[in-house]
Amino acid sequence: MTHPHASTAHSPHSSGPGQSSLRLVAWEITRNCNLSCVHCRAAATRGPYDGELETHACYRLLDQIADVGSCIVILTGGEPLLRADILDVATYGTSRGLKMVMATNGTLINESSAGKMAAAGIQRISISLDGATAEFHDAFRGVPGAFDAALRGIDHAKSAGIEFQINTTITQSNLDQIPKIQDLAVSLGAVAHHIFLLVPTGRGKYIADQAITAEEYETTLNWFYDQRGKTPLMLKATCAPHYYRILRQRSRADGIDVTFQTHGLDAVTRGCLGGTGFCFISHRGVVQPCGFLDLNCGDVTRQSFADVWNQSPIFLNLRNFDNLKGKCGICEYRKVCGGCRARAYEATGDYMAEEPLCLYEPKR
Repeated sequence: MTHPHASTAHSPHSSGPGQSSLRLVAWEITRNCNLSCVHCRAAATRGPYDGELETHACYRLLDQIADVGSCIVILTGGEPLLRADILDVATYGTSRGLKMVMATNGTLINESSAGKMAAAGIQRISISLDGATAEFHDAFRGVPGAFDAALRGIDHAKSAGIEFQINTTITQSNLDQIPKIQDLAVSLGAVAHHIFLLVPTGRGKYIADQAITAEEYETTLNWFYDQRGKTPLMLKATCAPHYYRILRQRSRADGIDVTFQTHGLDAVTRGCLGGTGFCFISHRGVVQPCGFLDLNCGDVTRQSFADVWNQSPIFLNLRNFDNLKGKCGICEYRKVCGGCRARAYEATGDYMAEEPLCLYEPKR
């Protein structure tokens, strides 16, 4: 499953030289999964996978995360509900003052598990819908019945009082369905819709030809901007850093300053959060800038999470936007966009290179 920002993002305000305040951690607590999605970053399948952190190691990691900051922790996978101790881990994180949320495909949520998730302090779940119909979603997810099972899971979560958001990975094949998926999200009672632009890693490499073009990217993000105020949903574009440039360009054209009062959290976050306000932890405890950028920044089984977050040379490099190369390096929007570092790395082997899917030509 794609790692979602299972809440609206936060601003990665700096807290000292090279330091950045931690807002969001996506933790691949298991790579085990009951689906076989065509775009899966983890290329997850039915495990077991060796090297997954055992329960007390999970508690230690949550202690270390809480020591760095009271952030949002996204329990993701794979499918986190396949871990027998998942609710014990969630309960422990909640007790440490962390905001525990979960990225699940929804198919395993029943009345009993939904009640237990609520009791464990799971504040929000994200469920991916990549088509507005069962036919399309099930083909994308690789399992017949996945769509109906996800909708049943959503019903159980709602009944238990857990808020949910819909995540959608945008490809050529579902580009025309995005408005319908958004309408579906509203009718289901979602609080948010997060769109993800395909990053060709994991199984996503095999559908790289399904990635939308730079022109379609621009059109899609402009459409997404136009939905502001037309929908009750909170909207977030993920793995789509150009949105934060487009937001400022469009607002300026409308004579509006981008402030928290006018644009909410969109005004105080930036495009690529990898290594600045956000990081990813693999099922084996390897810390990465994000789930799509496969760079080893440290290992929580060998060093403290605080050491990795505050001292990883890769993280320190990512926090200095003047280190960006190509047109990203001279772009006047580099501090609010930054380009997708994972796409740059996949295209060039250099994670600080310019974003390959950007039409914009900097003014400078």
